[in-house]
Amino acid sequence: MKPFALLLPLALAAQPDAALDFLRDHTDYRTFQQQLTHYEQARAFALLDARESAVAKWTAADARVRKAVFRERYLRLLGGFPEKTPLNPRVLGVIQAEDYRIEKVVFESQPRFYVTANLYVPTKGTGPFPAILFPLGHENGAKAHDAWQQVLVTFARKGYVCLTWDPLGQGERAQLYDPDLGNSKVTPATSEHTVLGMQTLLAGDPLARYTTWDGIRALDYLVSRPEVDAARIGATGNSGGGTHTAYLSSLDDRISVAAPSCFITSWRRLLQTIGPQDAEQCVPGFLSEGLDHADFIHAFAPKPYTMLSAIRDFFSITGARETYAELQTAYNLHGAAGKMAMTEADDGHGYSHPRRIASYRWFDKWLKGIDEETPDTPVPPRREEELYVTKSGQVLTEFGGEMVTTLNQARVKSFRRGIPTPAKVRELIGYPDGAGTAPKIKTFGVLTRNGYEVEKFTYQSEEGIEIPAVLYRPAAAGRQRMPAVVYANRAGKAAGAANAEALVGQGLLVLSIDLRGLGESRNRTLDGGSGWTGYFGDYNSAMTAMLTGHTLTGGRARDIVRAVDVLTARTDVDTAKIYGAGAGVAGVAMLHAAALDPRIRRVALERTLESYQAVVDARVHQKIAELVIPGVLRHYDLPDLAQLLGQRPLVIVDPADPLGNFAPIDKVSKLYGQAKVLRRGTQDTAASLYGFAR
Repeated sequence: MKPFALLLPLALAAQPDAALDFLRDHTDYRTFQQQLTHYEQARAFALLDARESAVAKWTAADARVRKAVFRERYLRLLGGFPEKTPLNPRVLGVIQAEDYRIEKVVFESQPRFYVTANLYVPTKGTGPFPAILFPLGHENGAKAHDAWQQVLVTFARKGYVCLTWDPLGQGERAQLYDPDLGNSKVTPATSEHTVLGMQTLLAGDPLARYTTWDGIRALDYLVSRPEVDAARIGATGNSGGGTHTAYLSSLDDRISVAAPSCFITSWRRLLQTIGPQDAEQCVPGFLSEGLDHADFIHAFAPKPYTMLSAIRDFFSITGARETYAELQTAYNLHGAAGKMAMTEADDGHGYSHPRRIASYRWFDKWLKGIDEETPDTPVPPRREEELYVTKSGQVLTEFGGEMVTTLNQARVKSFRRGIPTPAKVRELIGYPDGAGTAPKIKTFGVLTRNGYEVEKFTYQSEEGIEIPAVLYRPAAAGRQRMPAVVYANRAGKAAGAANAEALVGQGLLVLSIDLRGLGESRNRTLDGGSGWTGYFGDYNSAMTAMLTGHTLTGGRARDIVRAVDVLTARTDVDTAKIYGAGAGVAGVAMLHAAALDPRIRRVALERTLESYQAVVDARVHQKIAELVIPGVLRHYDLPDLAQLLGQRPLVIVDPADPLGNFAPIDKVSKLYGQAKVLRRGTQDTAASLYGFAR
C-alpha cells in the first residue's frame, strides 16, 4: 500500500564517494544490509523463546492467573484508558428493511470525540436479542464494505442486534481530512493510523489506546439498548476488525463469545514474514513483557473462542496453527477443551464464505444454544453514502470536535517534563551498557588522498552489530595527538564525505561512521521513496525495536559512544578534544550520545529534528518512525536533553521541522537557549560552521 504524500524527502549531503562504501568489495554486502533486521529479530526471538519455555511448563493454576497477568501488563503498555464520560448518543437516521432496520448513530467515546456507527436491529422475533459487536477491518468503504454488510445483515436476519462503527481514519472519521482532496492527507487508512501512532507514542500511548477505547464505548452503547440481552454478547471482525476483536475480548468481560478472522498468528511468524503492521497493531514493550498473540485468548479463556483463519492469508497460517496448539493445551488445563476451535479456509485474506458460515454456527451454538448451518444468502450492498451518519460524509466537517491529534496534544500538555537524569534517558531509549573498552576492529585497507589518508575498517558496537567506518587523517600529522570528530550522516559516510573532508582539512582527525541501519548497513529495500518505507523510513526495524523494549535512537547512540571508544584507544587522538557531529536522524542519536557521554566535548547537529513537541503539534510528518522514543514527552524533549551538555558548546545548523523542511531559526534559538543556531550559506563548510577548531 502506498501512502499519498505531498512531502519532499529529506536531502542531506553531496554526491556519495563510492570508494567509501567498501564492504561490497570484501563481504557479502547483501547479508550485511540485513544486519539490523537480523539483530532486531534475534532480540525478539530470544524473548519469544523464553515465553514459550515458560508456557510449556504451565499448570492449571498458571493458566487461570494468566488473564490477570496479561491485563495488568497490557493495560500498562496501553497507557491506561480515559475515564468514562457520557456517550451522548443520537440516532440521526433510520433505514427500514423487510426484517431488520439500520439506525445511524453517533456517540462520543471521549468528550466531543465523535464515533459514527450503524446499528442493525431485527424487526422480527421477540427480544431481548443476543448481540454482535463488529469492529471493522481496513477495507475501503469502512462500515459500508460489501463483506461487512453481508455478515451484519445475515446476523440481523437471524435475530442478532449488531453494532459496527467507523474506526479512526476510515469512513466518516478521517482524522487528517483535507477538504481540497476530499480525502485524508495520507492514505490508505493504515498509513494515517501510523502517522497518528508516531505522535501518540511520543506521549507514551499506542494508537490502540484510542481505537480500543472506541470499541469499549461502542460496547457500552450496545448493551444500553433495550433490544439487547447484555448477557449474550459476541464479537467478531476481520483483519483490523479481527485485531480489535482480540483486543476487546481480552479486556472486557461483557463479551461472552469471540471469533476474530484473519488476524491471530504469532509474533515470531509475523516478524519472519510481513513484519510489524500499522501502529494500531503494535504496542511497544509487548514482547519484552513476555506476551504474544495467544495471550489475547488466554485472557478470554475459558469462554468460547474460535480462530477464523485463511491458509493463503498474509497473516501466517503456520503462526495461527502454532498459536492454536498452545491454546488447545491451555483450554484443556481449564477443563474447557470444546470451547476452543479453529477454522481454516483454503483462500486469502477476508471475511469469506467459509469463515462466515463457521462464524454464524459458532455464535448460534454459544449464544442461542442451537447447532445449525445458516445459508449465506447474498446481500445486495448499500452504497456508502446511504449508510452515512453525517450529511457531509465526514465527522470533522459536520460536528468539528476533537481529533486524535488534539487529544494527544492535550495529553502531552498535562505532563510535567524538564531536564532528565541520564538514568531516565538510558531507560527510555533502551541504551545498553558495556561501552568503555576498545571494540573489536576489522581493517580493510587505506586510501591515499590529496593531503590526507583514509583508513577503512569496521568495529563491533555490540554482538550482532558491525559498524562500517572510515577515519580521515591528515597526511602530515605525524605522531602528534590531534582533536578528533565522530561524524554520522543519515545518508551514510560516503554521502557525508564533503563535510568530513572540510574538517580534516582543518587538521582534525575525522571518524565517519554508518550507524546501524544507515549507509552500507541500510536495507536497500527501503530506497525508492514509495510506500511505507518512503514515508516512514525503516519502520520495521524501529517498531521491532520498540516491541522488544528499546529504540533505534538508543542503539545508534551506543554506536556513537563505541566510536568514541575507538578514538580513545588510538595514540594519535587528543582524548580531551573529541567532538561529535550528526546529520538527520543521526543528529538525534548524536545528541543522546553526547548527553550520556561527557567525553564528547562539542556537538554539532545539522538538518536534525527541532523537537519532539513539533511532531505532536504537526498535522503530518515524515520519516519520524526511526526517531520515536515511546513516552519521551512524559519526561523530556530534545531541547531539555541538550541541557545535559552543561557548558559544552552546541551548534545547530539548518534545524528541520517534522516534514524535513527548514525550521524557523528564531523558534529553534528560543528552544535551545545558549546553543548557536544558524543557516548554512552556499559557501559555508562544516569546518566553518561547526566550530571544531584545532
